[in-house]
Amino acid sequence: MEWKISVTHRRGSQLASLLPEVTTDGILLLVRKGVQGEGGKATGGHAWEGHRERVRRMFAAIAPRYDLLNHLLSLNVDRFWRRFTVRQLRPHLSSKAPVLDLCCGTGDLALELAQQADVIGVDFCRPMLRIGQAKIARRRARVLLVEGDALQLPFPDGVFSVVTIAFGLRNLESPERGLREIYRVLRPGGVVAVLEFSQPLLPIFRHVFRFYFRNLLPRIGNWISGVPGPYDYLRDSVQAFLNQRELARLMEAVGFTTVRYINLTGGIAALHLGEKTP
Repeated sequence: MEWKISVTHRRGSQLASLLPEVTTDGILLLVRKGVQGEGGKATGGHAWEGHRERVRRMFAAIAPRYDLLNHLLSLNVDRFWRRFTVRQLRPHLSSKAPVLDLCCGTGDLALELAQQADVIGVDFCRPMLRIGQAKIARRRARVLLVEGDALQLPFPDGVFSVVTIAFGLRNLESPERGLREIYRVLRPGGVVAVLEFSQPLLPIFRHVFRFYFRNLLPRIGNWISGVPGPYDYLRDSVQAFLNQRELARLMEAVGFTTVRYINLTGGIAALHLGEKTP
């Protein structure tokens, strides 16, 4: 596999061995030859490009109010979910080994992880990354952002001690393929953490949540963002995604071992953890 780096690196970063170059806005653009070109234009001719471009445009449209809506629509519970994820990973986080945060969006999980380790955040939506870069600069956090494709990661095999993906796996054209890429770039003995919306457990709670998610959330989200459609997509993608046990089985099929999950807030979200056999 040939690897191409198309940009210049921020001086002094501990990630220099992996990412030697950076753009003027502090966001890297790393591509694998024949996969994605400058400005995010696909060059590989894959069937999934249409889905990828639709999702990219959708997130670009809501980027300015993405953080506000995340916190508002979840009543700030999303902050707890991310912090809980970092606490579960703490034994595996170290300043000596980089962490990869996929589908990092505006960098909320990456910023939490950066308190324990150097982090590379990857997302395919540059407007989201620009907002994340501003947050990282204000906090002087140990995070480097990369514009890249989670289905064709621009990294060699076995690089990262930990890989995380929060509320992004269901957005991929192929979640299985995304998990296989995660497995590839993990070091032997490394850990993956998948934080994703799931299926509430208690019947009454499940009915209340579904009413809110189907009827109220899309209206509030579309009204505040000023963009029709993205929060209808959120509702539909969550309803169509795997439940807790199905996702655990998929992770095992990909090759992860010691797969387990923790339900959060009654199962509204779930944290799945797995390991790559040493």
